[in-house]
Amino acid sequence: MPHNATSINSEGLSIAILVSVGRHPLTARARRADHDARAVEMALSLGDTSVQLIHAGDDGDACEEAMRGYLGMGVSRATHIPQDADADVVPALANILRFSAPQLVLAGTRAETGEGSGLVPYLLAETLGWTVVSGLAEIESIEQGVATVLQALPRGKRRRLQVRLPAIAMVDSSAPAARQSAFGPARRGELTDCACASVVDELQTQWRVQPARKRPKRLKIVKSASARDRFKAAAAKADSGGGQLLSDVTPEQGAEAIFTLLKGEDVLR
Repeated sequence: MPHNATSINSEGLSIAILVSVGRHPLTARARRADHDARAVEMALSLGDTSVQLIHAGDDGDACEEAMRGYLGMGVSRATHIPQDADADVVPALANILRFSAPQLVLAGTRAETGEGSGLVPYLLAETLGWTVVSGLAEIESIEQGVATVLQALPRGKRRRLQVRLPAIAMVDSSAPAARQSAFGPARRGELTDCACASVVDELQTQWRVQPARKRPKRLKIVKSASARDRFKAAAAKADSGGGQLLSDVTPEQGAEAIFTLLKGEDVLR
């Protein structure tokens, strides 16, 4: 099947999208998160589907402004689950997903505020026992409870996967950009609260948070005698050829490769 062919039977398909509060990189104002908005765009492009936005977190003006940004894309309703600042949102999200029972859950790769670890979809998939897919670039087809998707790989490569629903997928930055948010639909959209008890994140209470420091870049030593060669070497883009693509390996082999990489980067000592 060519990449531009789409055969999607979206009739009766229910999609839940996990959205978060984004932050503008220059003004730091609250907005819709870019990856989450791409997930909404992907769901809307499937046609006649039931799309529900779900957000679990603090309440406030920033939250409502971000949610209105998503509703302005053409979604009729969004569900907000109020949670304490030190709460673990995974139990609350798992409860509402069990109740609503969507066939497909979309989320961004990671949040732009808060922890931003990108672990929530994995933890949800583990809790619910669902399949999880990372790096989603396109949904090619959905037929008889099986979704055929394209997964984004490094250097522009794509891999076609068949995923049995229900599943949780994280949308990559290579997915189509989100449409603009319209003011009218944003104000007409229904934003409702869903009460759910907050579960304290015990691990987060043990963390020590401090401002991040930018790590210095390693300079490449140029031994050329010519000024032209030195300028070309300084302006050249660094090659990222040290990566390794692991495919069809055991969990033990994958963990060993990650452990070796972290030791090589002096993350683990």
